[in-house]
Amino acid sequence: MTKVLYFVKYKYREYKIMDVKKKLFLIVIFLLSFFIIKNWQNISNYHIKSNIIHINNNIHEKLSDKLNRNNIIIKTDKLILYIDLNGGNITKMELINYKNKLYSKKHLTLLNNNKQYIYQANSNIIKTNKFNLIDHIFDKPKFFTPMSIYQLKNNTTILKVPLLFVSKNILYVKTFIIKKGSFVINVNHQIFNYTKQPICIKINNELNQKTNNILPFLNRKHINFATKTFRGIAYSTSHIKYKKYPFRKILQNNNIKIYTNKGWIAIIQQYFATAWIVPHNNYYIYTQKVSNNIIRIGFYSINHMIVPGGNAYFTTKLWAGPKITNYMATVAPFLDYTIDYGILWFLAQPLFQLLNYIYNLIGNWGISIIIITCIVRIVTYPLSKMQYITMIKMRMLQPKIKSLKIKFNNDKNRLSKEIINLYQKEKLNPLSGCLPFIIQMPIFLSLYYILINSVELRHAPFFLWIKDLSAEDPYYIFPVIMGITIFFMQKISVNNYEKQDVIQKLFIYIIPCIFSLFFLWFPSGLVLYYIISNIITIIQQGFIYDKIYTNIKHIH
Repeated sequence: MTKVLYFVKYKYREYKIMDVKKKLFLIVIFLLSFFIIKNWQNISNYHIKSNIIHINNNIHEKLSDKLNRNNIIIKTDKLILYIDLNGGNITKMELINYKNKLYSKKHLTLLNNNKQYIYQANSNIIKTNKFNLIDHIFDKPKFFTPMSIYQLKNNTTILKVPLLFVSKNILYVKTFIIKKGSFVINVNHQIFNYTKQPICIKINNELNQKTNNILPFLNRKHINFATKTFRGIAYSTSHIKYKKYPFRKILQNNNIKIYTNKGWIAIIQQYFATAWIVPHNNYYIYTQKVSNNIIRIGFYSINHMIVPGGNAYFTTKLWAGPKITNYMATVAPFLDYTIDYGILWFLAQPLFQLLNYIYNLIGNWGISIIIITCIVRIVTYPLSKMQYITMIKMRMLQPKIKSLKIKFNNDKNRLSKEIINLYQKEKLNPLSGCLPFIIQMPIFLSLYYILINSVELRHAPFFLWIKDLSAEDPYYIFPVIMGITIFFMQKISVNNYEKQDVIQKLFIYIIPCIFSLFFLWFPSGLVLYYIISNIITIIQQGFIYDKIYTNIKHIH
């Protein structure tokens, strides 16, 4: 053992570095000692006494037991990570506060690596030589760590998990750092060169996914034309704020390679996303078809030279979790753009903020939708009133328009001019009746995008049988109620005609049936919005028609 310690001291005197802290020096001594003991027969020809050999073998056995363990677990208040010590990457990740399915007791599995489900986020060091060829010393390094389970304690706010690897006089420390209440995983890399030659390395971070994965956290029963969202990759660079890129193009080998000094890369799907944040340096973003159904988006740095006795340090950041606007916006610029609200994002974002504010006061997303629907209809009431007045005036003019059609039946140009003159005389603009609908449609579409993309409404209950406002009504009661409200709207509207033709009467029954069938597969929260909006319309129609229709009829 004396000779072992002598050898370690000799190695230290040969490669000592003045800027290495005392704690790090002790770690290096321990690792080099372990390395020597583990490979004693290969590197030493010394004659050792039997009792010293026995002591060394005991040390070797204890350390080997720890080294042969292939996986460790890292647990915080938000995440559970399973780390493979062969490579030091995440093989599986669970979100503690989310479930795969509505009534499931299992944590939501976001990352995994098996035959059925491949979704990976890897961060590796690549060593190259002077010819820029890969040296496989860092090809799945076998890391060591003294514990098998690391858990964030209640009285701490940060958890650090170091993984250590030593080979050919190169020390590699890979550290996972997670803060309490965070979905951000910092992965730091530190490499010490104790060789006599400079080494050249680069960092490579990547996201891999099997494109035909059946994502366990998305219920395929509820994936249809009404709830299907974008699934693919996205990235942000120095010159591009946000760009989506479908899996299909990568599978067709239409790959990208972009130079940047900041940004991020991501794989996105409904409600959840994973993203590597690009450090502020020189990097290349790329995509790659790994196999027939597996794609990759990644970034790698330019080469970094580490002189003998020198070291290099890289820090990277992974977001892996729900797509929450307020959180993601603080992680990286434009990362919150991965919450895809479509072309009406500028309207959907403030609408969601208002909806979220109401929810924080009320505590129920369904009631929040009802309140925001009432707010929208109150704000648009003057336009609705204009619409109803225009409709009534149009109906009152129908006899005159009908007589004009009979009078100028053979002269279409004259008929058009006379109808326009009639509208001008009555100070009536037919298009004004469409204005409330045009204004409310963007609000309707914005709420639609909110419901199918906001993770806050995933598995959000309302009452009784509605356990998930982001999914369709399991018993289709809401679509039927909506059809009934449309029927009464049509009935009130048609009853104000002095005469009703057969087609108008027929449409009273056809339109509600069409809308009910169409909305069977829409999120129940959106159908709830439509039901409340229709009920308010019926009340407004009854009030306005009773008051205004009589006055207009008396005037004419």
